[in-house]
Amino acid sequence: MEETDVSLRLDAILLSRETIHKRVSELAAEIIDEFRGSELILVGVLKGAVIFMSDLARAIGGEVDVRMDFMAVSSYGNSMSSSGAVKIVKDIDTPAEGKNIILVEDIMDTGLTLSYLGDMIMARNPSKFKICVLLEKPERKKVECAIAYRGFSIPDKFVVGYGLDCAGKWRNLPDIWRVAEG
Repeated sequence: MEETDVSLRLDAILLSRETIHKRVSELAAEIIDEFRGSELILVGVLKGAVIFMSDLARAIGGEVDVRMDFMAVSSYGNSMSSSGAVKIVKDIDTPAEGKNIILVEDIMDTGLTLSYLGDMIMARNPSKFKICVLLEKPERKKVECAIAYRGFSIPDKFVVGYGLDCAGKWRNLPDIWRVAEG
């Protein structure tokens, strides 16, 4: 899909900002219960997870010593579906060995990206490694990933907002919208 494709439009709000905020707070409480008094590195997958991870880190507050790092990968390009090929554009700067790490992702579609990144981080011998996703599309799953913290399961529809985009557009919306074609 080209960025100039005007056949796409926002259809309806799938998850409101209030619903998202409530669930992020619940996820933060689960993380606090597990990591209270510990150092924790949240590794956000750019660009989609940056808003979710920022809100999650604020919700965790001072209960856990949180550090933040980022990875950038490419598996969608300007398309509405994953190519299945994962390309690392930016790796984490923090050494992972002996650290508590939560990989924070905006959406688990096929699971290929999360599986690849999880294997990559696990090979670096962290003390604890968990995965946190805001959205999961169970119908699209091709590989299993051990998701410790899950925000919402959603239907197999293309969604934007709250960090998720379509060719760079709509990432800034505070709600998560379903995209309609035509």
